Amino acid sequence: MTRDVVLVVDDVPQSVGALCSELEAEGYTVLVAPDGASALERLDLVTPDAILMDARMPGLDGFETCRRIKAQPAWAHIPVIFMTGLSETSHIVAGFDAGGVDYVVKPVRAQEVLARLATHVRNARAARLAREAVDVGGMGVLVVDTRGRLAWRSPQAQRWLAEFFQDSNDAACTEWLQLEGDADAAAELERVAPDGRALLARRLGAVGLGETMWLLRLRGAGETAPSRLATASLTPRETEVLSWIAKGKTNRDVAEILGMSPRTVNKHLEHVFEKLGVETRAAAAALASRELG
Repeated sequence: MTRDVVLVVDDVPQSVGALCSELEAEGYTVLVAPDGASALERLDLVTPDAILMDARMPGLDGFETCRRIKAQPAWAHIPVIFMTGLSETSHIVAGFDAGGVDYVVKPVRAQEVLARLATHVRNARAARLAREAVDVGGMGVLVVDTRGRLAWRSPQAQRWLAEFFQDSNDAACTEWLQLEGDADAAAELERVAPDGRALLARRLGAVGLGETMWLLRLRGAGETAPSRLATASLTPRETEVLSWIAKGKTNRDVAEILGMSPRTVNKHLEHVFEKLGVETRAAAAALASRELG
């Protein structure tokens, strides 16, 4: 069985000796770095499952080290837990703002660290598997936070953004999503490259407090854009319900025509709205009218 790897960064390694022993006893492989610069060098050699980071260190402190880690796509997924004697709110906020996921106050209590570490390692692994699954499916994922910043991107999304936005910063991408997306929240946005390929983005909805998820895919040059209905994967029954709604029928009318209850019709419509990325009956009917004829 593969052992989880934890990188412990502290300018006084002997002060966390007991913690390292506890981690090893719990089955972790422990690496130690005495400062921020050394921690970054370790990451060039091995990618740990989590990092326990001292906040106050001479030279490159824990906050700046964390920011540099999060700036690298290959390392950004690693959960960073700050170890600090600084319990003031401003320092706690600074840790989270730098990209940390949690903090523990020194002198650290080994059992508390183990409990928090296990949770964050498990969550990070689940998120990584989800990212890989998305990329294997030929898609990319972006998450935009409440301030309009790119909070997270899958590896495939990172590659496409670098290609389609070149040397532009993240703000250029989020501006594209905001300006184009505001025009039609249900539309699939596109950014066309000089060679005719297009990067397509579709809003999937809220995933957290003020965060929005976007699904990216690539359309080849000369490839005909599929219709919204073609990519919605509606079931035959959902398609029937939608077609009658597009003809102006009420839920009760559709229920009588298709031999089902109005409640069932409404449930089908909820699924249709979700798959089409629309919020109203009128929007779904208009879309169906255009594409179903």
